Amino acid sequence: MKFELSEDQELLRRATRDFLAGACPMEKSRHVMEHELRGFDSAQWTQIAEQGYLGLVVPPAGGGQGLGPIELAIVSEELGRACLPGPHLDVMLAADLLARAGGQDALLKDVCAGKAIVTIARDDSPFNGTTAAVTRVEHGTLRGRKFFVPFAAEAQALLVTTPDGVALARGPFEVTALPTLDPGQRYGVVQLEQAAQVVGPAALLEHTDRLGAVAAGAMLLGVMTRCLEMTLEYVGTRQAFKKPIGSFQALQHRMADMLLRTESTRSAVYRAAWCLDAGDAEAPLACAAAKAYAGDAARLVCGEAIQMHGGIGFTWELDLHFYFKRAKTLEQQYGSTETQLARAADAAGF
Repeated sequence: MKFELSEDQELLRRATRDFLAGACPMEKSRHVMEHELRGFDSAQWTQIAEQGYLGLVVPPAGGGQGLGPIELAIVSEELGRACLPGPHLDVMLAADLLARAGGQDALLKDVCAGKAIVTIARDDSPFNGTTAAVTRVEHGTLRGRKFFVPFAAEAQALLVTTPDGVALARGPFEVTALPTLDPGQRYGVVQLEQAAQVVGPAALLEHTDRLGAVAAGAMLLGVMTRCLEMTLEYVGTRQAFKKPIGSFQALQHRMADMLLRTESTRSAVYRAAWCLDAGDAEAPLACAAAKAYAGDAARLVCGEAIQMHGGIGFTWELDLHFYFKRAKTLEQQYGSTETQLARAADAAGF
């Protein structure tokens, strides 16, 4: 295994970071999260689509870039580092699932171009274990209910899990908005009574689960990295007893632990991305382990960042709380820590 990125992959990382810094600064993201009811900015969404990020792993025939899990991890890490609000992760994964289901080329191209939003409505809630009412396609009509559907109010179509497989339902949908911890994310309960068609077997979701674990783990890595950067800057300038507080050994030990968890997450996430990209037999274990570790590590790193900022760390004016909330939300998305530990145990044969 190569532990360094290729020249093209490094170029993708730098280009993504530069683009996000210019088009999606934290000041603008903060304004969107505080004031935009949709949860994202339409102009930013168009710019993201123009960069090709929404169809990153979709084949070129479907309007995508035809890249792989490693490139998805790179872009996801930078999106996490920018704490960008919106359904970027959900749409990227839905586009991949739609591409692998096949037969929906026009919709897929619209998704990749940012002209349509499609997300995935799963069988259970990633947050509290609430199972959805039985959802089934009968005589071309999909009936049932789904909980915690990401950005359901903005979706033109949903990929819905049913006992018969993955069904494609088109909106508009009857959505009840749910309160969220992260102001940059939106969820809803969807009551379904839609014309729909089964577009693929439930087994398609296995790859989506692994790809989602890698992408969400990479976003958590980006969140952790930015929190560590902000903390290092703060402890290097904040003075106590006429010294920067970063010179105190107790805080140095805590920062070293934050760095260790961040770099361990980096190793786990990119190993999982490599395994998935290579079709390695250890991909199920690697993806589950990476997401499980990333969820725990990000919660601790972001919490430490707030604590080490002292009283100002808890204020609304500081950006840290947005990162902490994003970490808590991502911890539950695409397989909570408990779910991923169970998957890892199964993959390891425990």
